[in-house]
Amino acid sequence: MHEVIIEKMTEKSWKEVAKIYQAGIATKNATFETEVPDWETWDKSHRKDCRLVALMNHQIVGWVALSSVSSRCIYAGVAEVSIYVNPDFQRKGIGDKLMEAVITESEAKGIWTLQAGIFPENKGSLALHYKHGFRTVGIKKRIGKMDNIWRDVTFLERRSKVAGIN
Repeated sequence: MHEVIIEKMTEKSWKEVAKIYQAGIATKNATFETEVPDWETWDKSHRKDCRLVALMNHQIVGWVALSSVSSRCIYAGVAEVSIYVNPDFQRKGIGDKLMEAVITESEAKGIWTLQAGIFPENKGSLALHYKHGFRTVGIKKRIGKMDNIWRDVTFLERRSKVAGIN
């Protein structure tokens, strides 16, 4: 296997990032989203820092980004994780590298809690998050509909070891 390189995501990355995002949407187990937004919309809804891509052979094969959970100052250190890996490159440690990198960067930026909402059917994503110190807070029952079917979401969080509140 070739080396996985983690770099900052830029607008130039968007075309490849969007393809990976679309592949996740198509599984119907990664997000309630039904289509990939344009760059400007996506850019506004995510933090400007803590956006990373994973490359193998100069090809983007995965990405991770954080969204603020609230504009209230009390929640300045709380962010939601979005992480996606190209289906052709899953189970090769790419998610691990991305998660390690975003945790390190988020802690350097003063983030004390990372959150994630994951469909219970998405066993791979749940395992990745658990491996990196996330814990289940609860299940949001029938929180939204997809294809006219109510879906549950497992709500997870990870406390920063750096902040000393884990």
